[in-house]
Amino acid sequence: MLKLKHFLIPVLLVIAACSAEKSGSESHLENSDPDSIGNYLPLTIDMADKALEEIIHSSAKATIIGSGFSWTEGPLWLEEEEMLLFSEIPANKIHYWKEGGESKVYLEPAGFTGTVSRGGELGSNGLLLDPAGKLVLCQHGDRRLSRMLAPLSDPEPNFETIVGQYEGKPFNSPNDGVYDREGNLYFTDPPYGLEFNMEDPAKSIPFQGVYRFSHDGTLDLLLDSLSRPNGLAFLPGEKELIIANSDPKKPYWYIYSLDNDGTLSNGRIYQDASQLVQGEPGLPDGLKIRSDGVVFATGPGGIWVFNPSGKFLGRLKVGELVSNVAFNKEEDVLFVTADSFVVMIPLL
Repeated sequence: MLKLKHFLIPVLLVIAACSAEKSGSESHLENSDPDSIGNYLPLTIDMADKALEEIIHSSAKATIIGSGFSWTEGPLWLEEEEMLLFSEIPANKIHYWKEGGESKVYLEPAGFTGTVSRGGELGSNGLLLDPAGKLVLCQHGDRRLSRMLAPLSDPEPNFETIVGQYEGKPFNSPNDGVYDREGNLYFTDPPYGLEFNMEDPAKSIPFQGVYRFSHDGTLDLLLDSLSRPNGLAFLPGEKELIIANSDPKKPYWYIYSLDNDGTLSNGRIYQDASQLVQGEPGLPDGLKIRSDGVVFATGPGGIWVFNPSGKFLGRLKVGELVSNVAFNKEEDVLFVTADSFVVMIPLL
């Protein structure tokens, strides 16, 4: 269990940045700037509604644990290991961090296991656990969702494909995913992992899909109408699904109703970030929803916070482009991946 008392009064935010290779190898320590570790990162809280005061303390601060990365994503807290994982996409690595320690590389390669060199964002993106507790990776370079066969405590780049094609055509680059309580996997497939994005000659599927891979092995296309589907998360009760669309022309969070057969209907705009896209860095990207229904979604200017009914409460700004978030088990700590660092923010 993460010891929150070490981060509070004044309220601290612990930022997880991990770099090294396999677990347990001291030679895999990254050369992140030691002066940055433990420092506070300026945190600006733009309050749109006083209800935000019940979610985060007004004096909350961010503490840097590591820095010097080249675009981090996919934070995942592993409670049993007391460890945070996250992807560094361009470097094709997953890093880990444990309280009181340095950052280390957890897994390499993480998203591209081929032998022919290629450019682009080829590493892993979203990370999640399957119902059996195995690590599942959205692998940009390999264009699939895969499962790590090694145990979490002794990682190795040995993967099996969960799903990698739709109607015989390889995916674009699976980006993020979430399991429902029945073990069905919902995931998005934008083009960001392709070396030339939408213009890549290897792009085989003409749309950017949202899919459901059922526990019985059936793959269903749920949506082909979103221009850049990205992060996604269920609201409590799994009756509705929020999907971020990271398109500067349509910078929206959409919400869909889940029908009894697991398909999506009644799609509409949940929140619109278009007024801020030109003036603030970022687009709707990764998001997570607490068990109390509070939504934390990365977007223009920082982390957007919405109450369970969808009301905008405010933004948390850390001064850098942010990509995704994750919670600890108690949901009173928010891990945030950003451009060159990872942060962890205490919540109320």
